[in-house]
Amino acid sequence: MAKMQYEISTERSRLDVALIHDFLRSSYWAKDIPQKVVKKCIENSLCFGAFQEARQVGFARVITDYATFAYLADVFVVPEHRGRGVSKLLVNAILKHPELQGLRRILLATQDAHGLYAQFGFKPVAHPEWFMTIHDPKVYQKGCLTTDEPEGHG
Repeated sequence: MAKMQYEISTERSRLDVALIHDFLRSSYWAKDIPQKVVKKCIENSLCFGAFQEARQVGFARVITDYATFAYLADVFVVPEHRGRGVSKLLVNAILKHPELQGLRRILLATQDAHGLYAQFGFKPVAHPEWFMTIHDPKVYQKGCLTTDEPEGHG
């Protein structure tokens, strides 16, 4: 069997929003996320798609000020393409992206992929007591993004 070739692209127009939404809404970290919220996330992030020919098979996005800080979020590879190095290609492309060089901190949260990120130099937070959060895991069920809110602002 020939080795599959994958391409990583930041071209937003290539992203399969339906695929991204479908995956995220059933993920442990974004359960029940509305499609409108996914679209807004994509519009306001530096997004990376993993493609095998024209088909999207992976995704990640970076929320950043492009100067000091970035947060790596929503990293996934569809099940049929896992174990083929796609997540490593995604993370490598993110860390080498020209607009993400010289950042003081890149942060992420993961429940189950510590081994992947450790390969790229990520470590547990040195002083977790310095970090605080507001976390509302039920926000999507509450419908906080109203239907009359203008698209693309935020």
